[in-house]
Amino acid sequence: MSDRAMTGPAGGGFVARAQLLDATAVRRALRRMAHEIVERNADVPVLVVLGLQHGGVALGEFLARELTELSPTTVASGSIDVAFHRDDLDRRPLRGPQTTSIPVDLTDAVVVLVDDVLFTGRTIRAALNALAEWGRPRAIQLAVLVDRGHRELPIRADYVGKNVPTSRREAVVATPEGVWIGERHGDEEAGE
Repeated sequence: MSDRAMTGPAGGGFVARAQLLDATAVRRALRRMAHEIVERNADVPVLVVLGLQHGGVALGEFLARELTELSPTTVASGSIDVAFHRDDLDRRPLRGPQTTSIPVDLTDAVVVLVDDVLFTGRTIRAALNALAEWGRPRAIQLAVLVDRGHRELPIRADYVGKNVPTSRREAVVATPEGVWIGERHGDEEAGE
């Protein structure tokens, strides 16, 4: 595949070096993850899938549809914005606030947070802080399409579509249309 140029949500450019997954492979990975979630949570009365703004929302919606078809459990879906809970606001430009939509009471529910790429773990830490404002779930689980390593916090995904070893200089873009590895140009940190 030839290089692919993309513009990130904060404006920085991304130049793809290689495509790791196409849209069919992404759907296959999300379906496998849905089966794993159903198996692990078979006795859970309420399952809530929350996609992290920006990259996790579309993936979370797809995962919620799959779970609804597979599971006897009630599956609710929504989104959560973690922008104001980040610990690096002084180093990263703040994106405009996005919608947080949590359609059910989280008390005693199992929440599956969904994100596109797991890198340092700081976005997930921010999501856990944001989620605390919405109630006390029975458990919180994490599903990511890509785990690229380089954790700075002790955070691990429960469900992973693909593990991709990377250098810190590389960037990964993961969407429902595919997963690419390359380089990011601009002031946005590569991959989380």
